[in-house]
Amino acid sequence: MSNNAATKIIQRKLPVSIFDWNGHPLLHQLYASRGVSNEQELDLELKSLLSYQSLSNIDTAVEALYQVMQAKEKLIIIGDFDADGATSTALVMEIMQSFGHHNIDFLVPNRFDFGYGLSPQIVEVAAQQSPKLLLTVDNGIANHSGVVRANELGIEVVITDHHLPAETLPEAVAIVNPNLKNDKFPSKALAGVGVAFYLMSALRAQLIKNNWFEENSIAVPNLANWLDLVAVGTVADMVPLDVNNRRLVAQGLKRIRLGRCRPGITSLLELAKKNPHRVTAIDIGFGVGPRLNAAGRLEDMSIGIKCLMAIDAIEARRLAVELDQLNLMRREIEAGMQQEALKIVSEILESDKTLSSNDLPDSLSLFHPEWHQGVVGLVASRIKEKFHRPVFAFAKENSDLDTGILKGSGRSIPGIHIRDALVWVDANYPELIQKFGGHAMAAGLSLANNNLEQFTSALEEAVRVQLGNNEICNEIFTDGSLDDQFMNLEIAQLLADAGPWGQTFPEPEFEGVFSVIQQRIVGERHLKLVLESEQKTLIDAIAFNIDPDIWQQAAEKVHCVYKVDINEFRGETKLQFLIGNIVRV
Repeated sequence: MSNNAATKIIQRKLPVSIFDWNGHPLLHQLYASRGVSNEQELDLELKSLLSYQSLSNIDTAVEALYQVMQAKEKLIIIGDFDADGATSTALVMEIMQSFGHHNIDFLVPNRFDFGYGLSPQIVEVAAQQSPKLLLTVDNGIANHSGVVRANELGIEVVITDHHLPAETLPEAVAIVNPNLKNDKFPSKALAGVGVAFYLMSALRAQLIKNNWFEENSIAVPNLANWLDLVAVGTVADMVPLDVNNRRLVAQGLKRIRLGRCRPGITSLLELAKKNPHRVTAIDIGFGVGPRLNAAGRLEDMSIGIKCLMAIDAIEARRLAVELDQLNLMRREIEAGMQQEALKIVSEILESDKTLSSNDLPDSLSLFHPEWHQGVVGLVASRIKEKFHRPVFAFAKENSDLDTGILKGSGRSIPGIHIRDALVWVDANYPELIQKFGGHAMAAGLSLANNNLEQFTSALEEAVRVQLGNNEICNEIFTDGSLDDQFMNLEIAQLLADAGPWGQTFPEPEFEGVFSVIQQRIVGERHLKLVLESEQKTLIDAIAFNIDPDIWQQAAEKVHCVYKVDINEFRGETKLQFLIGNIVRV
């Protein structure tokens, strides 16, 4: 056990030797503290992208696709039901058609009927169209039985994925995944859509070499036209933004800002009240990603894929509105589930009289029989943020709870690799988990309902093994104090343009003590402030989801951790601090 995570605010350290760069001194500091060691890492142009040639098995995968194209045989894309899977599916569908192959379709398993990935059941559905080849995008690396069934039916399988592989691999024609053992591709952080983009790039190069476009009177497609999809999928999947991913995202954002993106993305941004001409990676993550994901969580991801592939702006808008409505429904469901989850956490404390009011286990496994299977991952994320420890939330797979299976979705914190924790559980408690997969920060699993209690204890052991002698602590890293000369709109725009910011390349956050000139609670749980710095600079600020009971009484001074933002309202732009952590001084 450990105390409910204390919060520690830590200033990011600068390396002893800062790289040579003639840019803005504030950006120099921010880049250096994020590990940028040379000016080449700030080159976000397409020409600097890593080559596809070092990806294992990519030549074999290209040859399989080429054979299908030559024979004009059926190709079916097997996607995933999240934003990464949707963008991957749309990208491959469109690029293959631009290459002249139109005997193509896609299938995305409905999570409630088929579960995740290339299952034997989804292979049976695909087989009804008599495909020559199934191409998975953003899935497949863990689907051994699905590949076996495809092979039995005489259907070839090419897997493209980025999830971490197990010790054994499916018997596919080819597997393209930068995380394969001994794969030499320098970036292990590609999203599923990034892997799909690289496969299409390799196929295009082979088609050019084989004079395919010339012989078929097809103009050679410019694959940069699909980088808006790559940007959306990469950001929405929250993969680390290493330099190669930043290049992919930066180029996709550039296309969106110039109005050269698909109407579906533009419509989703507008419904999220984000300006497409000033879009950032953060806007994609909070605006587009949740609306796409809502389709896969509540209904069928084909709605999202059709929105992304829509050519007509009116049709794209109609589908985007449908996604927006699903997202509103998802929010309502999530809010109710979150309250139930908080009640379960309270019951955990009450059930163990040895715990103080601030004590919790190092991990949480939560279940409610009425929870929605498509939303448990979001609940796990919210509870993880509140209590700062790894959390799994479970929902039942079917209505028969006594003999049924639970589907769990987990979210973790820095320092706890959640998939490695599941590997430890599986090794030490064989047959406890039916199947699992994921990343360092997110994972999913299935287990029998009567194994939940044992899993809860086993997960706690696995987390404690990773922690060693350390205790869980909520560490907030900042970029130090911000000088008053930088508290202006010009710097706010400079920071917005200096990204893309995201996972492992975090958006700048600063800290400081301010006098409170005005404060009021808006929307029941948000705190609007006018702050004054020590040098008498006045700044608007807002803190979301505060405890209104704590902030009813006026504060004189506060210590804030904040991001510098541009607030657009009724055509006016103003500097605003977005406060992530605030305490009275």
